[in-house]
Amino acid sequence: MSKKTYIIDTSVCLTDSSCIYRYGKNDIIIPFKVLEEIDKHKKRQDSVGSNARSIIRKFDRLREVAELSKGVSLGEDMGTLRVVRTDPSQVPPDMNKADADHIIMTAAILEKEKDPESHFIMVSRDINMRVMCDSLGIECEDYVEEDFLEPETDVYSGFTKILTREDVIDEIYSAGFIHFEELDLDYKIQENHSVMLSSPFNDKKTALCRYKNGKFHKIVNINKKGIWGVKPRNKEQAFAFDLLLDKNIPLVSLVGRAGSGKTLMAIAAGIAQTIRDPFDRDQDQPYTRLVISRPIQPLGKDIGYLPGTMEEKMAPWLKPIQDNLQHILGNDKATLEEYMSRGIIEVEAITFIRGRSISNAYIIIDEAQNLTIHEIKTILTRVGENTKIILTGDIDQIDNIYIDKSSNGLVYAVEKFKNEDIAGHITLLKGERSRLATLAADLL
Repeated sequence: MSKKTYIIDTSVCLTDSSCIYRYGKNDIIIPFKVLEEIDKHKKRQDSVGSNARSIIRKFDRLREVAELSKGVSLGEDMGTLRVVRTDPSQVPPDMNKADADHIIMTAAILEKEKDPESHFIMVSRDINMRVMCDSLGIECEDYVEEDFLEPETDVYSGFTKILTREDVIDEIYSAGFIHFEELDLDYKIQENHSVMLSSPFNDKKTALCRYKNGKFHKIVNINKKGIWGVKPRNKEQAFAFDLLLDKNIPLVSLVGRAGSGKTLMAIAAGIAQTIRDPFDRDQDQPYTRLVISRPIQPLGKDIGYLPGTMEEKMAPWLKPIQDNLQHILGNDKATLEEYMSRGIIEVEAITFIRGRSISNAYIIIDEAQNLTIHEIKTILTRVGENTKIILTGDIDQIDNIYIDKSSNGLVYAVEKFKNEDIAGHITLLKGERSRLATLAADLL
C-alpha cells in the first residue's frame, strides 16, 4: 500500500483530539489556518472546547521534539506531522482570501502542485467543504472515529416478537417464566432482551417477557395504576417501564422519535423510585435523589450570550424537563420547587457533571444523541454505587455538527452494552404525544 498524506481540517481536530495518531505510517499536514481556528474554540466548556485544548497540548509536546514547520515524527511506526503556512496572496482569484475554509483548501492545492506524484487526501467533517474539495479536484473524505451502525441499518431495537404455542404462553402466565430451551429457538437472545411471545393462530394470545439468566420472565403489568399517572400505551413502553423500574439494571437506554414518551417515562420512573407516591405505599424507593440533565446544544448563539445568572441562562434548555416534571407532579410548581430546594430533584446542564461522583441517585441524560463518544464515556464513569442512569434521545434529530446518526454517543452506548447483563435497551417506535405530533413526525 502506497504512503498517503492526509491534510486535516479544523472540524476533525475538534471532533477527536487524537486524530493525528489515527493514520498509522501515513503523513499528516496541518494548515496553519487550522491552528488559528482551533484557538477560537479553546475556551468553550463542552467537548469541542475540550478537544481544542487537548490537541493544542499535543502540538505543544510535538514542537519540543522538532520544528513543526519542518516536520516531526509522531512516534514509532507512525508518520510525520508538518504545519504548512498559506499566504493569502496564494489563494486563487475565484476563492475568498478571508474565508478560513478557502485558505485551508488552498494549502491542499499548493501541496498537490509541489508534489504531484504523492497521494494527498483532505479530511473534513464539513460536508460542504468535501463538496468544494471535489469541485477543485482535491480528493477528500469524511473523518469517522468509529461507526457503530452499518449503512441503512437501524439501531438495536432491544425487543423481538416470537411466535410460539399457546400452551407455552399459558405456562408463562401460570409460572411467571419459561426456560429458553422450551421455545426451541435456533438463535441467541441477549440478556435483558424484551420479547413478545405470540400465538400464530390468535393475535390476542400474547405474553410480554424479558430474557434473563436463561429464562423468559413475564414482565409486571402496570397498566391499571401506572407510574405517577403515566401508563404505557404500547408494548414498547411496557418494556421500557420494566427496565426503568428494575434496580438491578444500572444502565437503560431509550431511543425513539419525538413524542414516543421516552423522557416522560424516564422521569415518572425516576420520581417513583425517589419520592413516595401517596397512592402507592408499596413502591420501593432505592434512590435518594433524581438528577436530570441534558446537553446544552444551541441552535443559535452559545449560552454565554444570554443575559442573567447561570440558572437564568440554562432555563431555555431545561424548560422541557421542568414541563415533564410539573405534568407528573400535577402542575404543582410549589411542590417541584420544594423537592429541588431539598436536593431530591436536581436539574442541571451536562457541563457540570464532569468531575462529580454521583451515588445513590437515579440519573436521566436527555437528548443524549447530541453527546460525543468522549462525553458519554465521561458521564458513565461518573456513576457511583447504587446509581441508575437512563440515556434518552432521538438519533434522527442531532444538532451537534461533529457527530451523526452512526457515530454519536447514544448509539455508541447502545451498541457497546447490548450484550451486557447490567444494561437494557428499548427502541420506541410509536408516537404517543398526540395524533398531530405523530402525523408531523411521519409527514415532515
